[in-house]
Amino acid sequence: MERREFVAAGAALIADWRLRIAESPLPNPQSAIRDPQSAQEPSLSPEVFSRRLARAQAELATRRLDFLIATPSTNYEYLTAYNPGRSERLIALVLPAGGVPVVVCPSFEVERIKRHSTIAEVRGWEEQADPYPLVRDAVRSLVTSGRGRIALEPSTGYETYLRLAASLGGGWQFVDGAPVTERLRIIKAPEEVALIRRAIEITEGAIAATFGQLAGGMTERDVARLLSREMQQRGAEGGGLVQFGPASALPHGGPAAAPLERETVVLIDCGCRVSGYDSDITRMTWFGDHPSDEFRKVFDVVHDAQTAAMQLGRPRVTQCQEMDRAARKVIADAGYGPFFTHRLGHGLGMDGHEVPYLVEGNATRLEPGMVFTIEPGIYQLGKFGVRIEDDCLMTENGVEVLSHRAAKL
Repeated sequence: MERREFVAAGAALIADWRLRIAESPLPNPQSAIRDPQSAQEPSLSPEVFSRRLARAQAELATRRLDFLIATPSTNYEYLTAYNPGRSERLIALVLPAGGVPVVVCPSFEVERIKRHSTIAEVRGWEEQADPYPLVRDAVRSLVTSGRGRIALEPSTGYETYLRLAASLGGGWQFVDGAPVTERLRIIKAPEEVALIRRAIEITEGAIAATFGQLAGGMTERDVARLLSREMQQRGAEGGGLVQFGPASALPHGGPAAAPLERETVVLIDCGCRVSGYDSDITRMTWFGDHPSDEFRKVFDVVHDAQTAAMQLGRPRVTQCQEMDRAARKVIADAGYGPFFTHRLGHGLGMDGHEVPYLVEGNATRLEPGMVFTIEPGIYQLGKFGVRIEDDCLMTENGVEVLSHRAAKL
């Protein structure tokens, strides 16, 4: 991406973004995505990041925070369009509640950051120098009182925090930046949903192709490699968990089962990444001629549990924990309650697992634009496990399933 000047967007721009989310749960997002039909991976337009920075600054102002400081991370990438990666050399975004954001980085990295990032102001430090005074100077240039509140991106290293605090002095209070970054990312803009849809499409095609090539004697690693190749052939990097028979009863088990034999279950839990956005889908198949009666029964119970949660979801009304309860009740009523051992689902976006989490104790109400998985499961050790996972979007009209649901048996 070429270097772009940061344009501070005002309240009207923020209001326009919110209006598009509220009025159009499935708009055409192509104007915000560069080369949406290209064989190469699409990229988000600079205007997307101008909106994000403006929203971040508005969020800081609302929370009475003076700055957000972020080192390379998913949140850094969300705001700047690029994640240069962390090392022992400091790279940091200094985003003020009002004013122009600055990136501090090693001098030899300045040109790389400018080429790939949407941040125009990049200040380099020499190898023999201490980089933290550059951060201090960037802060002091905008807040001359020498005191204030700084939100620290939540994955920031502890040593980085200590050195920032020492450099800036005791007048600055550091607070957890998670409430800021989570609020920014929890509602997906139309262009984000479009990239997730593309990742889902690739994932579903790869799963179907992989199931179609199963053969006796294959190992779980063999199938996992095949799955990754199918994703690559469709234009995305990805992969996932493959489990045969009794191994499927371990929700996060590793590849260790015996070679594939007929008349057994195969579970694939996988996803791929398109322009920084993930999919996450779990599918089951029966390798053989006749699925057992018990497998059919358990599969349909899990399917019914998923349906119950999907039908319950209402925007701004349904709490995350209520979705979990709805699915869990179906499984418990069928006599399998103790075998549903994890939360119902998780948010999905630039991270495979992010807010909101569909779990008991989370009273967050689902809002239009939130993307999440619904993935109930039943796991019977020594027998088999069943999990069905689909990616969903909350709209003004309820839950839209972005993936294609499996049919009941």
